[in-house]
Amino acid sequence: MPSRWSGRDTQTLSAVAMSALLLASAGKHFEDPGFFGPVVPDFLCRDDSAGQANSPAAVLSREEWVAVSGLLEAAAAVGLLLPVTRRAAAGCVTAMFTLFLAGHIDALRRACGPDGTPRQRRIHSLRLPLQAPLIAWAWSLTKPALRNPVRA
Repeated sequence: MPSRWSGRDTQTLSAVAMSALLLASAGKHFEDPGFFGPVVPDFLCRDDSAGQANSPAAVLSREEWVAVSGLLEAAAAVGLLLPVTRRAAAGCVTAMFTLFLAGHIDALRRACGPDGTPRQRRIHSLRLPLQAPLIAWAWSLTKPALRNPVRA
């Protein structure tokens, strides 16, 4: 049976779904910032207590990084909804998810260290591999949509 869905329709539905995921995640950044805090690598976090020297990349506190990433996710979600900005936004989301790998790897490293708990190891062992399908999904939205209907 032929399908009336075009490649453009499929891509739009995919972009709307990713946008919804990003908006939900952005909201969680502000409702429960502690969920995202462990994923911010230590070298990015400014320490104002003067207990240790900050790295050159430590321009924001952990809480500020969580808020900024929430705002970036919200902006990317809006960009995915607009056909004129969809491909650029999808490229930015792909880069963002790829950069998040560093945070997930760092969180898993810390969870597997002497201060980590079994729960943290379980959570971060699951969160890290979830980045791969998210990266692939975002990347798929960078390609131009097919205009012709797909025939089954």
